[in-house]
Amino acid sequence: MTKLSDQYDPGPQISHAGAINLGTKDIEKSLWFFRDILGMEEVERDGDIAYLRAYQELRHHSLVLTQQDETAVNSYSFRTKRPEDVELFYKELQRQEIETLEIPSGTERGRGTAIRFQLPGGDHPFELYFDMDKTEAPDELQSRLPSNSSRRRGLGVRRLDHFNVQTSPSTINQAEAWVRETLGFKRREFAYLPDHPETLMASWTSVTPQMHDLAIVANAQEKSGQLHHVAYNLENLSDALTAADILRDLDVSFGVGPGKHGIGQAMYLYVHDPGSDHRVELYAGGYLIFDEDWEAIEWKPVDFPEGLTWYGDPIDVTPGSRGRDTTNSAGLSHPYLNGK
Repeated sequence: MTKLSDQYDPGPQISHAGAINLGTKDIEKSLWFFRDILGMEEVERDGDIAYLRAYQELRHHSLVLTQQDETAVNSYSFRTKRPEDVELFYKELQRQEIETLEIPSGTERGRGTAIRFQLPGGDHPFELYFDMDKTEAPDELQSRLPSNSSRRRGLGVRRLDHFNVQTSPSTINQAEAWVRETLGFKRREFAYLPDHPETLMASWTSVTPQMHDLAIVANAQEKSGQLHHVAYNLENLSDALTAADILRDLDVSFGVGPGKHGIGQAMYLYVHDPGSDHRVELYAGGYLIFDEDWEAIEWKPVDFPEGLTWYGDPIDVTPGSRGRDTTNSAGLSHPYLNGK
C-alpha cells in the first residue's frame, strides 16, 4: 500500500546522532569505564578497536574506542532518515565544493557505506550513514524487555544523547549556520558573546524533539575541531546522583556536577574517561520540543548563572575564575568555552 508521504520528497534529512569514534591511549582503561562502570555492551572487538552500545540501542554500536597515540575524536557520525539520503548529501557537498570521502561498507564494523567530510567552519570530522546492523546481545546479557538490546548493568547509560563541539569565535557563526542550512538542524537555544553581540557564544541545535543533538560553542583559545563532551543518557534524575556516588568512590575524575541545567533543564554530571581523558556527560531529564513553530530562546549574559546551573554545584563564571572546573555545566565559560 502506498503511503501519502511516499508521494512527496522532503529532500535528504538527518535522523539522529549515531556514533562517536574516540581515540584513547589506553583502551583497557576506557573499556573499564564505558563497559564495566557505565554498563555498555562490548559488541565486537577488532584488534585495537572496540565497538560498544548502551542498553537501549538496538543497532550495532554508538561508541567506537580506538587505541592510538593521540586522544583525538576520529569521527562524529549521524544517521540519515533514508538510504538515498547519503547519496543526496554527497551530491550537495560536491556542489558546495566540500571535499568528501566515501567510506566503504564494513570499514566501521556493522555499518554500511558512509561519507566523510570536515564541518565547514568547525573542522570536525563528520560522517553520514544509513545502514547499520541490528545485533542481538549474547544470551547472558539479553533482557526480557524487547525494547532493550541488553540488560541494564552498571550505571545504566541507555543511549547516546548528544555531542558538544567547539570551534573558534571567528568561525562559529559559519559552522552553526551550515548545520542548519545544509543538514537541517534547528536552533533551540543560543547565546551571543557579551563583547561581540553578533557572534555566537553557543547554539544548541537538534533534528529530533530533543533540545539538542549537537551543541556548537566558541572556544576560548581560538581553536577549531575540539570536543567539549559526548553525552550519554540516563533514565532518571536520581541516576546522576547514584553515578556521582559510585564514580567518586572509584576515583574517576570529576568535572562539574551533579546539578541541573537551566538551558535544556536536564540533570548533568561531567566525568572523564580515565583511558583517554575525553569528557563525558551523564545526562538525565530535559524537555522535548514538538512545536514546529518553536522560537529559539536567547540567553542574555545576566541570565547565565541560572541558565548554566539552575541548582546544584554552582559555577563561577567571573573572568579569571579558577574553580573546580573552568568550564561550566552547559559548555560555557566567561567569555568563551574552555577546551578539553
